[in-house]
Amino acid sequence: MIIQVLDKKFQPYLKAEQIHEQIGKLAGQINADYAGKRPLFIAILNGSFMFAADLFKELTIDAEICFIKLASYKGTKSTGNVITSIGLDEPLKDRHVVIVEDIVDTGKTLYEFLPQLKDQQPLSLKIAALLHKPTAMVYPLSIDYLGFSVPNKFLLGYGLDYDGLGRNLKEIYQLVEE
Repeated sequence: MIIQVLDKKFQPYLKAEQIHEQIGKLAGQINADYAGKRPLFIAILNGSFMFAADLFKELTIDAEICFIKLASYKGTKSTGNVITSIGLDEPLKDRHVVIVEDIVDTGKTLYEFLPQLKDQQPLSLKIAALLHKPTAMVYPLSIDYLGFSVPNKFLLGYGLDYDGLGRNLKEIYQLVEE
């Protein structure tokens, strides 16, 4: 079913069942890797809130979560500037840290953010991303826990927005090229 958000049309791309099944698999990997370690998850707002919540519900290990707001999008294009709106209040020294990101495309946001985290001397620093656009990648990053590799198309839903709208959709949609 084609949906419309503002002036754009979107077609289904990933069903809610596929998303939740993959999150269960990621949680299983994380549970195994961090057994007995009590990691701190840093979810990047706004887009990762649904992924972070569903992932966190599947974790069986002791873990903490906090949120930071980093942004680089306006409309369907990256602005090229990373804006930090909400700071990180948790100390990271000697902690296992997992960044939770909705989507990694060029990698610029995380590439600029990771050195700030590394300066705080965490024991380990890993990335969990629901989506990754490998053909859009410009900045070198290693994604340790990946849900789906996706084409370099604009996506909407399950936390991803188009000018603030569509985040509440249970499925992920792709922009219909006109």
